[in-house]
Amino acid sequence: MKLPRVEGSNLARKKMTFPDDFEGEINLVFVAFQRWHQDVIDEWAPFVEELAQSHANLSFYEFPTLPARGAIYRTFLNEGMRAGIPDKATRARTITLYLDTSAFRKALGIDSDRQMWVYLFDRAGEVLWRAEGRVSDEKIEAIRRLLASSQS
Repeated sequence: MKLPRVEGSNLARKKMTFPDDFEGEINLVFVAFQRWHQDVIDEWAPFVEELAQSHANLSFYEFPTLPARGAIYRTFLNEGMRAGIPDKATRARTITLYLDTSAFRKALGIDSDRQMWVYLFDRAGEVLWRAEGRVSDEKIEAIRRLLASSQS
């Protein structure tokens, strides 16, 4: 399973293409489809911050994923998200994707947009690990094991 080539702009207004623009050897990506998924992502934040400090080869991103819409809609939504996120680092790692969500979900093995998904991708976009939903001890341990094995 591999991340399909996707284009979007981060909330700092920089156009990006993935997997080309992945910065880490391993990339932790939150894929959200609904506004309330941000609350689930926020639950992961303390763990992700700790990981970022202890694993130099790790980068992380948020991909709010929405159906393709016109430029006015995209601008309105992006600027609304941007206004709600004052932190520059968070703006830089939040890339809004406007695309065919069904095809995107199919490529990543996502059967529904009801849950937020967490992925670990290598630099080329290959899926190393994935899980849906809220943070748990089991998910944290799986990520730690994968990161430890990548450093050896």
